[in-house]
Amino acid sequence: MLDVRRLRLLRELAHRGTIAAVAEAVSFTPSAVSQQLSALEREAGVPLLTRSGRNVVLTPAGRTLVRHAEVVLAHLERAAAELDGARQGLAGSLRIGTFPSAGRVMVPAALASLAQRHPGLEPMVVELDPAQVADALRAGDLDVALVHSYDFAPVPAEAGIAVIPLCREAMYLATGDPHLTTVADCRDQPWILAVKGTLCHRMTVHACETAGFTPQARHEIDDFATVLALVAAGQGVALVPELGLVDRPDGVTLTRLPLARHTRIAHRGGAEDHPAVRAFAQAMRSAVPAGL
Repeated sequence: MLDVRRLRLLRELAHRGTIAAVAEAVSFTPSAVSQQLSALEREAGVPLLTRSGRNVVLTPAGRTLVRHAEVVLAHLERAAAELDGARQGLAGSLRIGTFPSAGRVMVPAALASLAQRHPGLEPMVVELDPAQVADALRAGDLDVALVHSYDFAPVPAEAGIAVIPLCREAMYLATGDPHLTTVADCRDQPWILAVKGTLCHRMTVHACETAGFTPQARHEIDDFATVLALVAAGQGVALVPELGLVDRPDGVTLTRLPLARHTRIAHRGGAEDHPAVRAFAQAMRSAVPAGL
């Protein structure tokens, strides 16, 4: 019989790439992770990993077992959801991930709704980049999370993760000059980009490249309030989603673009019917601003 806990470790290795990264994610020592994976190989009766120095690669049998593990773990999530649904009332912690603009505009109202409808539920919010969400959900560090993608920066499906559509925001060109009304108009302007490696950074670069140029970055800022303050100060132009336009300073001209940011609720596969996940999704829908 294959041990489910060891299957989780193999799944983490498939996604994280190294035993050290798996150990950090599950709060084990690398030696303990290696021992558990070796025990799983003995249970399976075939080699699951090939080792070359510090590198570990899954064998074809290992990759096959990971695919089966995803199905098994999703079934376990559904079983847990049914058991929790049999209880009277929601209780316990709900670990929520969010990105900053959603955390500022929508999450407080959603938490207020949860507190009113489910006083026994204890939401715990952590802010993190959407790129980190899948690993955090699979590791059990989060139960649900808000993630986003852009028209010019789609996000591929993540194994073991499912999403619920929430809202669609328009994107705006923010400038200090009302005569700059298209991305192409800003070819020779300095740009305020998000930090490299983020979806927002990739989206802006792709939008500019589609308009025929590569943006010249002057500043790299993730916080949209700071971005708008820099635009008002004449420090550059930027692309900003609708949720990022709260408290727009004077001196900023906004032009709506035919681009959008899409926000979704992410959870582990199989958890879509968990009462707490459903309650959070309902609360988030009630918190979406009118017009989104």
